[in-house]
Amino acid sequence: MAVSDWLLTAAERGNPHTRVDDRHPDGEAWSAGNTLRPLVHGRPYFAELHERISALGSGDRLYFADWRGDPGQQLTDDPASTLTATLTAAARRGADVRGLLWRSHWRRLGFSSEEHRFLGEEIGEAGGECLRDMRVRFRGSHHQKFVVLRHADDPSRDIAYVGGIDLCRSRRDDERHLGDDLQPLPMAAAYGPAPAWHDVQVAIQGPAVHDVETTFRERWEDSTPLTLNPGRRLSSRLQAEQLEPGPLGDQWPPPPATDGHDVVQILRTFPEIQPVGYDFAPEGERSVMLGNLKAITQADRLVYVEDQYLWSAEVGEHFASALRANPELRVVVVLPLVPDQDGAVAEPPQLHGRRLAMEPMLEAGGDRVAVFGLTNEQGLPVYVHSKTCVIDHRWASVGSDNLNRRSWTCDSEIACVMVDDRGDQDGPAPADAFPRVLLRTLVAEHLGCAPDEVPEDPGELFAAMVDCADALDRWYAGAPDRRHGVRGRISSRLRLPGRTRARARAAARAGHDDRRGRPPGRLRRLEAPELGTTTERWAAAVYDRIFDPGGG
Repeated sequence: MAVSDWLLTAAERGNPHTRVDDRHPDGEAWSAGNTLRPLVHGRPYFAELHERISALGSGDRLYFADWRGDPGQQLTDDPASTLTATLTAAARRGADVRGLLWRSHWRRLGFSSEEHRFLGEEIGEAGGECLRDMRVRFRGSHHQKFVVLRHADDPSRDIAYVGGIDLCRSRRDDERHLGDDLQPLPMAAAYGPAPAWHDVQVAIQGPAVHDVETTFRERWEDSTPLTLNPGRRLSSRLQAEQLEPGPLGDQWPPPPATDGHDVVQILRTFPEIQPVGYDFAPEGERSVMLGNLKAITQADRLVYVEDQYLWSAEVGEHFASALRANPELRVVVVLPLVPDQDGAVAEPPQLHGRRLAMEPMLEAGGDRVAVFGLTNEQGLPVYVHSKTCVIDHRWASVGSDNLNRRSWTCDSEIACVMVDDRGDQDGPAPADAFPRVLLRTLVAEHLGCAPDEVPEDPGELFAAMVDCADALDRWYAGAPDRRHGVRGRISSRLRLPGRTRARARAAARAGHDDRRGRPPGRLRRLEAPELGTTTERWAAAVYDRIFDPGGG
């Protein structure tokens, strides 16, 4: 078995118009000689980002793309370390700062188009450019979240960050999962006033930084107008908003190879947009989906997933086929206990999408499939926003892409996938291989143990997670009169009654709980949601049209 059995070739990417593979030899679509590091949670990621951006000088380059960027988001505990202040300071020192943010929908629906305009104005006044990009499908979004830092005098310092962490409020949490109490965003009532947030970003050093940069350049230099909507173009002109990207300097050669063993491939989703398609993907690109489909066929013993959604029958069949093909395979999925939006209209379509994915997986795998949510020590649910997958300690993916139709076909997405190049790909991965390190790091947090205590054997790891969740479920079920934001046994409907929501708010205000005898860990078992017949009918229609549309 070779690296090419895990990764897509340039032909398999299915997009001959992209430049991202131009420098790779012999039809390859990946870069060797990289070093990857997982950055789990927003607090450490933001702190490192602030330190590295603050070190940029004249002639250096900073390129970023995001779904949401809040100008006032602090990157550290220092109130002066806001996103705006950090980026504009770099631009004033002579760094070339360029950004692309999704223009988004109407702000009264909770979106951030206006904030993005303010951030762009501040960066523009400092000498950089940050533009609002609406080159998306109807009901689609730009969902990529990445940052590229290049250094004119020392390319060995070049680095890229790819993953699920937006440059916005609520993301600056850490392993304690107490939430971002300084700058939270409102969510479903069960999460309390400062929602706990679990997320992952990956730091890339080596030649693959060039591939991430090319993804930015393709979008920046595309000839399609940033928006074709006459009303939006008029409002932008009235506000003197920049609508034409300025030229970028020539792209520098890839950074030098590191002494690492990470073979990295950058996968993307771009839809086919109308009436004018992207120059670099006129028929779109679905390499995120294709890369996932190829990797899962190699799964032997364990697939570990953390995802915000896990929606659609197509995604469920993706895993069910692997479970049917390999009777030894186990699948672990970590999801939010409760959808991010509550209410009679918003919640059922999300549960419908989850049911569509979970049912074929459970039918194919039975007790070889375990689905969990997370709670913090106060009993409040932790919102799982990470988009991460590890297969057999050999293959790993960290990106902006969720397991749903929207991420596979409709929105713009980016994922960093990798394999370790040491040894036989059929054999065990080295102990320090990135997929093993990532898996140990994540599972240790969920089990409440040290990373070196996480079982290496996939069967033992699976059993340890099941035992942890069952013990915690029993404790919650048997704990009399405890003030927790999630019921003792999570029901299949995942519906929190008003009384429980009130307890969630009380627990969050109190900031503590009676934790005597609480088993270690944060895992809770999740079952496939059940909806009534009438609810199922309308929820399915709303799900298809709004929450999880497909795209060309």
